[in-house]
Amino acid sequence: MEKLDRRILALLAREGRMSYTDIGRETGLSTSAAQQRVRRLEQRGVITGYRAVLDAAELGLMVTAFVAIKPFDPSQPDDAPERLQHIEEIISCYSVAGEPSYLLKVQVPTMSHLESLLARIRADGKVSTHTTTVLSVPYEDRPQI
Repeated sequence: MEKLDRRILALLAREGRMSYTDIGRETGLSTSAAQQRVRRLEQRGVITGYRAVLDAAELGLMVTAFVAIKPFDPSQPDDAPERLQHIEEIISCYSVAGEPSYLLKVQVPTMSHLESLLARIRADGKVSTHTTTVLSVPYEDRPQI
């Protein structure tokens, strides 16, 4: 990948709504050349989408936790993600190597909500849980450019 493309990706990772004019100004390209480069990166699948980053605290979601899950019965089907996908408080589900099968990232308003959520995860997923609560987030989702 060209250095210029990496620069464009870094700009968009920092500010997804950056205009083609501003991208051009930052990279020395014309507006149309910047637009063409971004479209090419989208067509190649390097840029897979754009999204709004929401402030969980402003939404009243004061507790973030990571929940490691493993099946009660190791011989049961590996379908925990499907059994848990209806639970909106689970914002990410990662298949992981090691003793747990999956690592869930959850966000809830209070610790009592977390306690209730864990009971639902155990019941609906037929899994055991091990939970780590987040105290603070020094950084998150850093661009890999």
